[in-house]
Amino acid sequence: MHTVAVLALDQVIPFDLSTPIEVFSRTRLPDGRSAYRVRVCGNAASVDAGAFTLRPPWGLDALADADTIILPGSANPTDPVPDDVLDALRDAAARGTRIASICVGAFVLAATGLLDGLRATTHWAAAPALAARHPGIEVDPDVLYVDNGQFLTSAGAAAGLDLCLHLIRNDHGSTVAADAARLSVMPLEREGGQAQFIVHDQPPAPRGSLLEPLLRWMEDNTARDLTLDDIASHAGMSTRTLNRRFREQTGTTPLQWLHRTRIRQAQYLLETTAHAVDRIAGQVGFGSPTAFRERFKRVVGTSPHAYRTAFQGAADRGALQSSAAETSADHPLQTELCR
Repeated sequence: MHTVAVLALDQVIPFDLSTPIEVFSRTRLPDGRSAYRVRVCGNAASVDAGAFTLRPPWGLDALADADTIILPGSANPTDPVPDDVLDALRDAAARGTRIASICVGAFVLAATGLLDGLRATTHWAAAPALAARHPGIEVDPDVLYVDNGQFLTSAGAAAGLDLCLHLIRNDHGSTVAADAARLSVMPLEREGGQAQFIVHDQPPAPRGSLLEPLLRWMEDNTARDLTLDDIASHAGMSTRTLNRRFREQTGTTPLQWLHRTRIRQAQYLLETTAHAVDRIAGQVGFGSPTAFRERFKRVVGTSPHAYRTAFQGAADRGALQSSAAETSADHPLQTELCR
């Protein structure tokens, strides 16, 4: 039987710890047998898990018998990883053991050096820190998980479920994985990636900057078909000077800043209104609905429709649709826009 060792270190995040335990423990083969044997391991007799203290039944020596090792995240991901843990993980990797991290557990895996030269992910909020701490890793903050074969990493929280289901499918096929997904009340494949959960705030201009009034004006006029010349004219400077000032003070270009603002406004409208996607495209300044969909998917990582489905609650959808229906009864021409 395939043995999964879940390594619980000090300050382990309970959600990350319980996800692989539950998913793998409950996975069954078509004949009803358990697909996995799950062991919770630690490098100490007791582990501080925040809300409770955990006493792992197995020590680090149990990693030697594991087929897969799961590394949950910890509340303090940048704390030094104990040498005995690093040695045990490197020894396991040398034997060909599959090692996967959940959320900021990627910091533990990265500390071994096993991810150097590879692509990896972690919780989007921790991705900059992982990239800065381990420049030899190509950190991708937009995806739910990355599979390098022997070494896998997942994004935060629920992405650990995506990773576990992916491992089950690799081990036992889609039928077993689909059963595990149904038991977890999860789709086997979620549309989009981690990018859809990232709040894309604009880089702030320094307080008192000459760009502050211009940025406010741009944000208030996103629905207009603004060109670089329009923005430069309003700012009273040449396009070359405008581009240089933007680069210096925001780290991006005027048009990129404008597009990002439009997408953020579109996200808000998708979350809070029942307006048709094509209508929202026009409201936020995209002349072409196709261009809007392409830009939205490039920035957010999923389609506007899928984003609305994920982030507009069922109660909100019902209320908005009812409101839209009442409005369209008085204004028949709005019926198409509310579909």
